[in-house]
Amino acid sequence: MTRQRVNFFFLNLGHFYDHLFMLIFATVAALALTEELGLTYAELIPYTVPGFVAFGAGAIPAGWLADRWSRPGMMVAFFLGIGVSSILTSFAGTPLQIGAGLLLIGTFASIYHPVGIAMVVEGRRKQGLALAVNGVFGNMGVASAVLIAAALIDLSGWRSAFILPGLVAVATGLAYAAFQYSGGREAVGAAKAASAGREGPRLILDRRTLLWVFAIIFFSTTCGSLIFQATTFSLPKVFDERLLELAGSATQVGGWAFMVFTLAAFAQLPVGHLIDRYSIRTVFSIVAGLQIPAFVLVINLTGVPALLVSIAFMLLVFGQIPINDALLARIAKSEWRSPVYSLKYVLSFTISAGTVPMIAFLHTSGGFAALFTVVALVAAVMFGGVLLLPRGATTPLPAGAD
Repeated sequence: MTRQRVNFFFLNLGHFYDHLFMLIFATVAALALTEELGLTYAELIPYTVPGFVAFGAGAIPAGWLADRWSRPGMMVAFFLGIGVSSILTSFAGTPLQIGAGLLLIGTFASIYHPVGIAMVVEGRRKQGLALAVNGVFGNMGVASAVLIAAALIDLSGWRSAFILPGLVAVATGLAYAAFQYSGGREAVGAAKAASAGREGPRLILDRRTLLWVFAIIFFSTTCGSLIFQATTFSLPKVFDERLLELAGSATQVGGWAFMVFTLAAFAQLPVGHLIDRYSIRTVFSIVAGLQIPAFVLVINLTGVPALLVSIAFMLLVFGQIPINDALLARIAKSEWRSPVYSLKYVLSFTISAGTVPMIAFLHTSGGFAALFTVVALVAAVMFGGVLLLPRGATTPLPAGAD
């Protein structure tokens, strides 16, 4: 296995960890802490907001520091920092202490997207496929967060759901540091230099079209982030309430959510394949448009029908993830990718942070029927925005190997 492939594997593993650690608490809150702390689900989940704010706000300084110091060095800090933060969170005894731990987790989690994603697309021609593979790992982190946390809750309590993954992340960070700095620094530096010399083709757009495409990217990112956070964060609780005959324990709830997230994770692979070969506007409009009826259908469903429709809408939500990143990689110069990704992820995760209190409010006032109604409306608005993408700005790149 070449050093480039080993590095790509570590980057993919980082995406897995990033989403896993950011969603552990969603399962812990839904299945364990409400009884221990005497708080309702709606009262408990707002303590995640500072962590999600840090997840977004930290992207700009993380990308800036990576470009001026070292992208691999920032990835080492990511692995070690997120692992230690998770372990510290396990010692919390009050909601405020838990919120402080989640804030620390979010701070280190903010490193990954502006740094890791920029490293994934560096020098690649088939950017859609590379982002799709990387996205599958991120989605498997979402899926595994539910399963791992639920199983550890049943086996040894909620604190272990933070401790064990934290120890694994620290071990991975040490392994990545050894890979980078024990005979690997020169190889990685050479690979980076080679990448800079073969940036790969990109679409050259006039200023007006470029600004218009950026505006639509950031608009669809806003809508997509709200939909992604609303569905992934709330799904364990949705299943806890609506799959009563299928899921009678935390492990069973986690198992069903894991199954849905795992199936949906691989939707990025065909989408990545399609956006490397066909117009992003066409692919994006189909994926966005199909979300609308899926969310409308699930509003009042329970049992097996709710499970089946959940699979459908999660396939679409996860399948959409690489599209905006691929479009940004297609129109932005290599040296601008980290700053642009930083801005995109600041927006994305700020919206994610704001979605959490929205979930709490809607769950209290109208249950998950109200939440899915709002999500369906947002999907409709996003679909309209995608249709405004210029056709010429979303065409495939010239064929070529990486």
